[in-house]
Amino acid sequence: MEASLPEEVLQPLLHASDLSYSLEGCLKFLLESSKTDSGRSDLASKCILPSILRLLQLLPYPSSRHYLNLSLKVLRNLCAGEVSNQNSFVDHDGSVIVSELLDSAIADFETVRFGLQVLANVVLFGEKRQRDVWLRFFPERFLSIAKIRRRETCDPLCMILYTCFDGSSEIASELCSSEGLTIIAETLRTSSSVGSVEDYWLKLLVSRICVEDDYFPKLFSKLYKVAENEKFTSEQAFLLRIVSDIANERIGKVAIPKDTASSILGLFKQSVDVFDFVSGERSELPTGSTIVDVMGYSLVIIRDACAGGSLEELNKDNKDSGDTVELLLSSGLIELLLDLLRKLDPPTTIKKALNQSPTSSSSFKPCPYRGFRRDIVSVIGNCAYRRKEVQDEIRERDGLVLMLQQCVTDDENPFLREWGLWCVRNLLEGNPENQEVVAELEIKGSVDVPQLREIGLRVEIDPKTARPKLVNDT
Repeated sequence: MEASLPEEVLQPLLHASDLSYSLEGCLKFLLESSKTDSGRSDLASKCILPSILRLLQLLPYPSSRHYLNLSLKVLRNLCAGEVSNQNSFVDHDGSVIVSELLDSAIADFETVRFGLQVLANVVLFGEKRQRDVWLRFFPERFLSIAKIRRRETCDPLCMILYTCFDGSSEIASELCSSEGLTIIAETLRTSSSVGSVEDYWLKLLVSRICVEDDYFPKLFSKLYKVAENEKFTSEQAFLLRIVSDIANERIGKVAIPKDTASSILGLFKQSVDVFDFVSGERSELPTGSTIVDVMGYSLVIIRDACAGGSLEELNKDNKDSGDTVELLLSSGLIELLLDLLRKLDPPTTIKKALNQSPTSSSSFKPCPYRGFRRDIVSVIGNCAYRRKEVQDEIRERDGLVLMLQQCVTDDENPFLREWGLWCVRNLLEGNPENQEVVAELEIKGSVDVPQLREIGLRVEIDPKTARPKLVNDT
């Protein structure tokens, strides 16, 4: 191998490593030396990086795959935080050289991974370096790499995409174009099949595009249906799951954009319309059923979009968040959720009180997944927090008794009781009309609501009006 290489390429490498007999030994020595800041700085002063790039040009793939991969790993280390090496990479057309190698090795995920790691270290600092890589790889080469169904290549690719997106408004605009969203859709397909919703760089990328910006509807549509009878795809459910995780982690910090919230509510309605509700899943999300997962994650995102404060507080602290909640409420959200809740099987505690078998047939429908009822109640509870128009709407739709019935334990809905109490508290707070209705219900024995004591309330008869009322139980 050494005999086929020009002296001007081989000698600097051998000299830097004090090894004059083996290219492999030389590359392994350089790989070890480049793991430290001082080692990278020393090798930069000896101008080693241009010789490594020349090696990548001269060694043929696949016959020299071993040496090429060693060279890529040395190059990756040299560019890790060493500005002079990063600049040298750009000055010596490193993006062109690496791209040509990856074109030849596109079916070799290991070589592609090492090449992507090189590029990731180059783009971490400086828009000039980001633009250099971007111009060479966007969109065709990025798309080809995104279609490699390996987690080892997906993660560094997402790191490159996110870093370039975050560092340049021009690149951000291109990544959010139709071509760019197609690339991200392919990374989602890859991660859905071999990765995880916890993939760090993919999650950052989705957060910026779908939660901080409003490209969720376009990206969701890129994950198109393949079969005629397929309403949603597993990749679409996967995207919703990632957005759900992000929205939950960042409650109060970011507001779901209006277009995204409207789209997700539409997805929830579509899933409810086509799901037969004949049999429920026994598992929590994710269930493995695409349509149920779309339904569940859409509902959870809506819950978190409505969390964090009253409409007035949201409008004051974050106008976008307030607008989002208003949009959801004006789209018939409360009516839809109350209707769904009425159609579901009663909680197991109520079934037992009625001496009804948990599996007895009735006109009621089972929960599509474990926790569905709880999630509906949590959305209503968040929407009712210091929003009088929501409190009044639920009363006017005869929903107060229904919500009181959710303050019980349910085998199929963990934490239903806690969410039910939270919901009732929010329905009664600052709303004397609702308080009066509930107090009359308890006095008349229409409902058994000892849970009122748990939220600090009790029923008294007003001596002036002789009517029941709720008062703080201090």
